[in-house]
Amino acid sequence: MITTFYPPFNFGGDGIFVQRLSRELVRRGHHVEVIHCVDSYRSLAPRDITTNHAEESGVIVHSLRSPFGWLSPLATQQTGFPLFKARKISRILEKGFDVINYHNISLVGGPGLLRYGTGIKLYTLHEYWLLCPMHILFKFNREPCETKSCLLCSASYKRPPQLWRYTQLLESAVAHVDRFICPDRFTAAKHLEMGLKIPIVHMPHFVPFDDRASGSFKPDTSGNPQDRPYFVFVGRLEKLKGLQTVIPVFRRYPKANLLIAGTGTYERHLRQLAEGSDNIHFLGFQTGAKLDQLYRDAIAVIAPSINYEVAPPLVIMEAFRQKTPAIVRKLGSMPEIIEESGGGLIYETDEQLIAALDRLLEDISYRTLLSERAYQALQEKWTPDAYLEKYLGLIHELMESRRRAPRA
Repeated sequence: MITTFYPPFNFGGDGIFVQRLSRELVRRGHHVEVIHCVDSYRSLAPRDITTNHAEESGVIVHSLRSPFGWLSPLATQQTGFPLFKARKISRILEKGFDVINYHNISLVGGPGLLRYGTGIKLYTLHEYWLLCPMHILFKFNREPCETKSCLLCSASYKRPPQLWRYTQLLESAVAHVDRFICPDRFTAAKHLEMGLKIPIVHMPHFVPFDDRASGSFKPDTSGNPQDRPYFVFVGRLEKLKGLQTVIPVFRRYPKANLLIAGTGTYERHLRQLAEGSDNIHFLGFQTGAKLDQLYRDAIAVIAPSINYEVAPPLVIMEAFRQKTPAIVRKLGSMPEIIEESGGGLIYETDEQLIAALDRLLEDISYRTLLSERAYQALQEKWTPDAYLEKYLGLIHELMESRRRAPRA
């Protein structure tokens, strides 16, 4: 596995998914090594992590550091090659792995890294980096990108332009990948629509299954914010996540609380937006049992993203694991998980959002129906076993294809 970010040097769901996939493979007897870039995390993180927590799962982790520090990922961002980390990566890959699975490689090696190593090469699409210098197709930090203005957009984010994107480097590099794995159909179609002709396989993400989900929902009415009926938002507090569109709704919605779990660069603005509202509460970063409990007791999780998410956020699957339905914005890949599971509601306008809040709050039998659908869909479609059956099946298929191919 090769990825820029890996826990604890990690920001979003991509690193968490790589860790989960690696651990599940090890549990099934496979040898897994992970390469990630500590310098990239430290160049972007608001706080430093001085030690790397040891992997106790059997996964071998290579945490790359360069004496050049932040200059190393900057060089990769500018040139599209690993440069300062090329020798270390080459030495690791000399072991001759059967499979190399690239994930977010933007700062650990760039497109030039796709030429490294042998064996079956897979690339899991966690974001739009192959199409977008900013990874997210969120133009000028305002709206989903429909027409490219990459130089101006990069400048609006205060990021230096990537000149390698105006060469043939990307087109030649992706030719080294056997298959691109995409967790949702919308993102796969968007890559093809925007001109990147690559072989894509649809393979939804998974979450580790947990049988400790609650059996029923019982709203409480005490003084603690988590004891009143509440809806929950879980994720990074960034503009593109759309929480600023939900807070004004809850300012005039006294029937339930909105609990917000997460941190991010947009947090200060969001707190100002919620100032003076008694039913909106910021909980900070949550994880583990506390996060499970937060999902479990919520009426629903709200996913209001205003950009094109690559795959429905893992928080929706994590909520499904606790028998909690979801309310999602009708945009990009977000509706797919609701349509496939029947485990939630989809909205476009504030009025539709309020109607969804009312229905789930007031009709407990309907909420129970959605929660059971969500939980059942998770059991059937988005477990580690379901994912690895497809994942290992794809690898076997590609190996057989290589074996049968005539040699030059």
